[in-house]
Amino acid sequence: LDALALAQTSVAFVAFGLCASGVYLLNDLLDLQADRLHARKRRRPFAAGTLPVLHGALAVPLLTGVSAALALWCGWRFALVLLGYWALTLAYSLYLKRLLMVDVVTLAALYTLRIIAGAAAIGAPLSFWLLAFSMFIFLSLALLKRYTELSAAQLAGHQKAVGRGYSTQDLPLIQSMGTASGYMAVLVLALYINSPDSLRLYHYPKALWLLCPMVLYWVSRMWMMAHRGGMHDDPIVFAASDRVSVAVIALCALAVLAAL
Repeated sequence: LDALALAQTSVAFVAFGLCASGVYLLNDLLDLQADRLHARKRRRPFAAGTLPVLHGALAVPLLTGVSAALALWCGWRFALVLLGYWALTLAYSLYLKRLLMVDVVTLAALYTLRIIAGAAAIGAPLSFWLLAFSMFIFLSLALLKRYTELSAAQLAGHQKAVGRGYSTQDLPLIQSMGTASGYMAVLVLALYINSPDSLRLYHYPKALWLLCPMVLYWVSRMWMMAHRGGMHDDPIVFAASDRVSVAVIALCALAVLAAL
């Protein structure tokens, strides 16, 4: 309930969104040919031709410039983290996304960088437990994204996903690595609940045990949905529009409130 911290995080949120949008637009411009061959991505504005490429070319520097100005207002630490995010995302768009396993580890790191940026914006210390949980859960989601793309390629009769370092023969291995990573995140969560850090922060830490079965269920269901062909290309987009996922998030929030 710190007003200054809320203001800082609000501005940081906007700065991060503008930065990410600028890089994603650039990624779409670079991926035009590959997107036009993709079952769903061909409907993207640039790939479909509904939005002129020139608009994207003008928007990229504009979004990035405004983001940089807001980041500097939030402080040099946040600005440095955001610069690191921009550089890593750019490297991913230009080259890293084509490298086997490097791409998914990079995606997990990019998601985790958002947490680091949030802490930098308000000068909060980073939590080892949160970073460990994040790397595992985000790696699972990154692998889920690749699994879905490969499954779509297989259904279309292709042996490989366009612009990626995987073949359809890798599907079983990607699935096993992704589920294992998601379960490792739950293990980290379970270890945290019984740690001195948790005992110090919560009055009723045992209530946090409710999180474990709910996150286990959610990870398992996400992978089951992908296995059955019902997953969106982006698992985050799917989760945001999936009623079960939204309900699980709400129940997790209630468990945390009960632990306070």
